[in-house]
Amino acid sequence: MSFSFFKPSRPRTPQEVVKSIKESLMALDTKTVVEVRALEKAMEEVEKNFITMRCMLIGDAEVEPIAEQVSQLTQEICNECVIDLLIHKLPVLGWEARKDLVNCWSILLKQKVGSTYCCVNYIENHFELLDFLVVCYDNKEIAVNCGNMLRECIKFPTLAKYILEAASFELFFKFVELPIFDVASDAFSTFKDLLTKHENIVSDFLSAHYDEFFDRYEKLLTSSNYVTRRQSLKLLSEFLLESPNSQIMKRYILEVRNLKVMMTLLKDSSKNIQLSAFHIFKVFVANPNKPREIKVIVAKNHEKLLELLHNLSPGKGAEDEQFEEEKELIIKEIERVSRLQHLTG
Repeated sequence: MSFSFFKPSRPRTPQEVVKSIKESLMALDTKTVVEVRALEKAMEEVEKNFITMRCMLIGDAEVEPIAEQVSQLTQEICNECVIDLLIHKLPVLGWEARKDLVNCWSILLKQKVGSTYCCVNYIENHFELLDFLVVCYDNKEIAVNCGNMLRECIKFPTLAKYILEAASFELFFKFVELPIFDVASDAFSTFKDLLTKHENIVSDFLSAHYDEFFDRYEKLLTSSNYVTRRQSLKLLSEFLLESPNSQIMKRYILEVRNLKVMMTLLKDSSKNIQLSAFHIFKVFVANPNKPREIKVIVAKNHEKLLELLHNLSPGKGAEDEQFEEEKELIIKEIERVSRLQHLTG
């Protein structure tokens, strides 16, 4: 007597897995989504296929991933244009399916087929997929999932460069101030990665879009939202003080309006914001080539500035000594500029 029906089913090949993923995602069409039972059944198929994909790419408690299968799966996902479906169907996926997709996403992007990052290359030929992920920050249900996927994309210079230069990049100035804290915080993490991961790309971008970028950025620095002010000020320090951005910094510290923003932040009710503002303000004052307009502003406000600086302290810590030395130098320079302005009228 044969007991073949007790034998485990043959493991599916990567090609079969991708075919099933594609078919199950395509089944999530407009008609299916509005029919509750049909949607539930379609979602079950998607989740089952995503679990298979995750196990093939990452493995599980019992099985390690097989490199050849991972490569074949990745290649097939690109060949069958499944990346489009993975992204465009995100808004209708369930929580578990989205979680599995995010877990698989970084593996897919990092997987080389031959000498090529297959999925990255695919996205380079379909940049509109990145725009779709950015716009998804407006959908609170999937915003954080899309943010995770975007940050994985941003690790690759060509993809980061596209997002920076795309029209959709402007949306980040809105997204970082969204009323839902988790979404706004995630958007800021992505915004930060865009401005810090690839120094030379960022430097070229800031040089080409200086005025429009800093016009928008000033609104973040002067936001009524404490978290926005603090995060944007800290980020400004990070990317302005990077060596590839030295020309950007030199341009920034020549402008009176930027000095006025930092002086306002020095008066902020938050000590953390005051300290962060000081580290940018000191560059304006220490600049040996200060324009006359900057000197006039510093001299005119020297009494208030000196009072603020004398009361400014980082608290107890290893950086105390260096901070006090820097502060003393800035105080002396403010006094010197004030005397000279007084003498020259």
